[in-house]
Amino acid sequence: MFNPTPLNLPNHPFKITQRDDVYFIFDEIRKKHLVLTPEEWVRQHFIQYLLKEKKIPSALLQIEGGLSLNQTRKRSDILVYDNAGEKIMVIECKAPSVSITQATFDQAARYNSVYKARWLAVTNGLNHFYAKIDHANGNFLFVEELPNYKEL
Repeated sequence: MFNPTPLNLPNHPFKITQRDDVYFIFDEIRKKHLVLTPEEWVRQHFIQYLLKEKKIPSALLQIEGGLSLNQTRKRSDILVYDNAGEKIMVIECKAPSVSITQATFDQAARYNSVYKARWLAVTNGLNHFYAKIDHANGNFLFVEELPNYKEL
């Protein structure tokens, strides 16, 4: 039986299916069914939060995009673009059982060293952290709430 961890994000009527003993969730952005892991549960909820609460257009989201970092291939969870095609936010999602630590921020920051986005977000579905990045001065400012798309 499917019994997901309740998250600190708005509920959404996801399309969940089961084949044998494996559950799948339909990703509305990528238009395909994905294995429903705890991290995917968080990622799909956060995507819906971005779309519905923060009014980010779905066409400006990239899910699990590839990047090269120190000559190795990595995958960022969610990238948000502006209308000009510039990357404005990197989002790292973890399973609810994974604590958000300095190592989690370091991972997201390494990805952002490639992307140079203005915003960084880290979530495990229970706790969410948002930081505005000032690349020119090499610092950042944590904020309590992520701004709406037009304010990013």
